[in-house]
Amino acid sequence: MVSDASGLSQLGQSVDLPASPEAAVLERVPQPRAGERYLVRFTAPEFTSLCPLTAQPDFAHIMIDYVPRDWLVESKSLKLFLGSFRNHGAFHEDCSVMIGQRLRDLLEPEWLRIGAYWYPRGGIPIDVFWQTGPQPSDLWIPDQGVPPYRGRG
Repeated sequence: MVSDASGLSQLGQSVDLPASPEAAVLERVPQPRAGERYLVRFTAPEFTSLCPLTAQPDFAHIMIDYVPRDWLVESKSLKLFLGSFRNHGAFHEDCSVMIGQRLRDLLEPEWLRIGAYWYPRGGIPIDVFWQTGPQPSDLWIPDQGVPPYRGRG
């Protein structure tokens, strides 16, 4: 089954990394399995952004889970969107919630959650979790599998 990719502006094209998350274009394609419920997971283990005060890099392991309704996020546009945070100064909480809200607004999924597992800043790891509502109880939603930060121990 081929999905309708008409109207996509980035897939199959040479596209520069967007200058900011606000400038990034997230794109979607029709969900090809209408009526079928399933989970989609994206993992970004090398996510980076900048501290808004020091401009030092921050690193995170981002997990995105969603149950689609009518739309799927086009993965190249998601990659470019996530990459646009490399030069974006914002606190961990702001970056994490912004990702979830942009995807919610684009996809209008049945359910979506973000697990943002940030590496320590100032000796304290900051993990941020955001979701659109209660987790579906009748669908297999695996644990995100990212262990809590343990340092050297």
